[in-house]
Amino acid sequence: MHKFAAVGFAIVAIVAGPLSAKDSLGVFSKWAAFRDASVPRCYAISEAEETQRQSDFEPYATIGTWPARRIRSQTHFRLSRALRQNSRVSLRVGRANFVLVPGKADAWASDSAMDRAIVTAMRNAQTMTVSATDARGRRFSDRYQLVGAASAIDAATLACMRR
Repeated sequence: MHKFAAVGFAIVAIVAGPLSAKDSLGVFSKWAAFRDASVPRCYAISEAEETQRQSDFEPYATIGTWPARRIRSQTHFRLSRALRQNSRVSLRVGRANFVLVPGKADAWASDSAMDRAIVTAMRNAQTMTVSATDARGRRFSDRYQLVGAASAIDAATLACMRR
């Protein structure tokens, strides 16, 4: 089995619940796309590159669409570490830079315009990196390969348009 497919299915099991409720839309190099008809939602997902550094969580990025809520291409990052309170979370996609809204160990775009700008940048870049300061005061970064991201995002978007 393709290594990423196995890892992708593991991420989905952890992130989104039982696999039986998800429809795989395909694996696109470092990214995969899924449809969850029970919500309904569709999303592209990738895990961050592996590192030898300490992590509190398995980091991943998702680009999600919720047709019933009229939300399209919403970015979400699960970070590898719990964040320091009021930590600045920066995202670099190619040459584009964004400041994300932090949670305890997650980050999001500040609004739908930023979501669209991030997805546009992802289509034109090879990597993206999320950087922040963890709860212990140490800087860290989660890096993603963007090969296959555009195809996975398109597959997820189209799957939810057909509902």
